[in-house]
Amino acid sequence: MNKAMGNFVAYLGAIVEKAKVRKGLVSVATAAFFLQLYFVRELLAAELLFIGGFAVLLAIGGIVYLVGALGERGLDFAEVGIRIIADSARRGYSGLEEITRKSLGRPRSESAL
Repeated sequence: MNKAMGNFVAYLGAIVEKAKVRKGLVSVATAAFFLQLYFVRELLAAELLFIGGFAVLLAIGGIVYLVGALGERGLDFAEVGIRIIADSARRGYSGLEEITRKSLGRPRSESAL
């Protein structure tokens, strides 16, 4: 009986040792798992910050592009408006020139020009 009891105690000791090893392995595996989760969470946070930064840069670039495009369109519209005003001014000036030739000159005289 002593031998059976000794075998039983040895068997229980082996189980306890295995349990300690398993508990240690589970602890290490759990710590590694949570560190991986933390690392992944930090990477995701960094990626979200980069996405936000690039979105801001994209918005600023888009606004600059739109302002430039509107400026070019504005210059095109201004050119058309200036041409219309210039044509009107030219016609008005030639009309005034005709009026001044006719009204200020003598009835039968011709201009020297």
